[in-house]
Amino acid sequence: MQTATLTVAAQSVWRAPALSWRWWPVFLRNLLVWRKLAIPSLVGNIAEPLMWLVAFGYGMGALVGQVTLTGPEGPVKVPYILFLASGSICMSAMNAASFEALYSAFSRMHVQKTWDGIMNAPVNLDDVVLAEMLWAAFKSLFTVTAILGVMLALGISYSPKLLLAWPVLLGVGITFSCIALIFNALAKGYDFFTYYFTLFLTPMMFLSGIFFPLDQLPAVVRMLSGWLPLTNAVDLVRPLFMDQWPEHALRHLLVLGAYAVGGFWVALALTRKRFRG
Repeated sequence: MQTATLTVAAQSVWRAPALSWRWWPVFLRNLLVWRKLAIPSLVGNIAEPLMWLVAFGYGMGALVGQVTLTGPEGPVKVPYILFLASGSICMSAMNAASFEALYSAFSRMHVQKTWDGIMNAPVNLDDVVLAEMLWAAFKSLFTVTAILGVMLALGISYSPKLLLAWPVLLGVGITFSCIALIFNALAKGYDFFTYYFTLFLTPMMFLSGIFFPLDQLPAVVRMLSGWLPLTNAVDLVRPLFMDQWPEHALRHLLVLGAYAVGGFWVALALTRKRFRG
């Protein structure tokens, strides 16, 4: 009886991830392929967030002027361009990781059958999914690094604490790549991803304090917003742009970590189920 139970458990798609360092060749393979299109890919990833920054930061910023934020030492006035930049960099990490873990990963998994070819080698599905998650996070980090460089060139912020924003943004990329891989496992075609962007990512952009302070929202919406991954990312990164330390940093990190761990576990289980079928 005990042996039978162990066998069933071993076959469960919800079993613990069986990970090894064999994810690295898969990651490296994606990197070598991407190098051929690195420049067009980078331009495509940074063009949209920079247009948001210029249009809203300088255009609307000229009308808004400053934004009042409530800090640990009382209300603080922040230039709107700084307010927007510190939020849009998180949005860029979210979008870059999500796009890679959806469209590109789906192409390799379903259209090109790259995953099937990789698994003919001694690499299991768990390592492939881990490699895809880390690759999407790396792509997002590469994108936000370029955007941070532009922001520094524009003089938006010179805070030395921006060095800490870099690993935080890597964590944001990991979180959203894990969530996106769930929908990658469920998708039957590229059109399915429209639901994810339209019904999940776009509303979250407007409920996470990127374009305006959350104080403007009703109390119930603010409470729900506080548990969104993008809100917690912005709450970690924005104070660093302002040369301050974030409040409740541990809570924000735990929320992002919970989304990342839970998202990866669910994504892996659904991907196992898809390949089993």
